[in-house]
Amino acid sequence: MQQPVPSPLGRGYFAIGAERVSKALNLGNLMRSAHGFGASFTFTIGASYAALEARSDTSKGTQHLPHYNWTSVAELSLPHGCRLVGVELLDQAIDLPSFRHPLRAAYVLGPERGSLSGALLDRCDYLVRIPCHFCINLAMAGAIVMYDRARALGRFPERPLSEGGPEGRHTANIARNRNHTSQLERAHLRRRT
Repeated sequence: MQQPVPSPLGRGYFAIGAERVSKALNLGNLMRSAHGFGASFTFTIGASYAALEARSDTSKGTQHLPHYNWTSVAELSLPHGCRLVGVELLDQAIDLPSFRHPLRAAYVLGPERGSLSGALLDRCDYLVRIPCHFCINLAMAGAIVMYDRARALGRFPERPLSEGGPEGRHTANIARNRNHTSQLERAHLRRRT
């Protein structure tokens, strides 16, 4: 099996975390995605003890990048120049597709059944929202934000005006070709019998 090619990551760094997360599976999925997207660290603020088990982090992200667990917003300490970006479904938040990501950013998501606290909202340099009709799963929201950052700051070619990949980079649907070949092989076998 061919190994995936790492994406051309942009400059700067980012971290991602959650406030008052209570579910181990959500935190584990968020940490796994953070590891995959190249985060510099992960963090929690006021997380429940059970959530810190992060059982679904199958990439063992905590062995490869630091995780900080602050008990309160007052303890939150980010590197100098790092912008805190709250992800929340608020009318006054910037729609994620229109947001220019800071080179040095820490993204923070709210709890599974709630919103970012007032104290944390006050600390945020920016508030962004994923344009959807209702709140989505915490780990999924984190993955969307990290993908958007990679897309916006990565060194990818511009999207073409027509469908498909960048000019000269057309990749045929291998599954469709494989299924077509299998159908031809089956038809050939039927004719032989």
